[in-house]
Amino acid sequence: MSDEDELLLREAEKIAGAVGKMFPGLCEVVLHDLRDPDHAVRAVENPLSGRRPGDPATELGLARLADPDFPDVVQNYPGRLPDGRAVKSTSIGIRNADGAYVGALCLNLDVSLLTELAAVATRLTRTDDPGPTPPETLRPPASALHEAAREYAALRGCTPRELPTRDRTDLVRALRAQGHLDVKHATRVLAGVLGVSRATIYNDLRTQDAP
Repeated sequence: MSDEDELLLREAEKIAGAVGKMFPGLCEVVLHDLRDPDHAVRAVENPLSGRRPGDPATELGLARLADPDFPDVVQNYPGRLPDGRAVKSTSIGIRNADGAYVGALCLNLDVSLLTELAAVATRLTRTDDPGPTPPETLRPPASALHEAAREYAALRGCTPRELPTRDRTDLVRALRAQGHLDVKHATRVLAGVLGVSRATIYNDLRTQDAP
């Protein structure tokens, strides 16, 4: 056992501890010392699987030792904890200067809670098809009027309060045609948006109704 190999594993042990402490109770981080397969587990943070230092290497660790061409990183593969909970796992091999595997850093993220939350979210966001229904807009009338007036005025290079009389009358005509003024208090809201009195809005409406 070289000093270099030991240094690599000591540095990896720092990483294992730091990563595990970022995800307490959620992500098991296991550092394997593959120089001693029968007692490979060197450090465990958040021991979701129940493993302890001194436990033997897993099948994946043994496969690394048997095959020097084994991938350095095996990412996001599924697994199960002893109690049946699903985990998403990643295994990172640690090679020395000679290219031999001396260790592996493994992360096992408990995704069982996330899977349950995803299922709940799917149920909550599911909608039923009730057949043909009229479209429904849930925006407050004030919001819709403000937005329509701002867009109309912006195309003319001004604010709603700066609209010339003719343009203001055309805007009122368009808003009524679109049904915006059928909503309760819409006239009062529109008057505030345009900076005029309600009487002015009513006059604009009468003007557009004139023969």
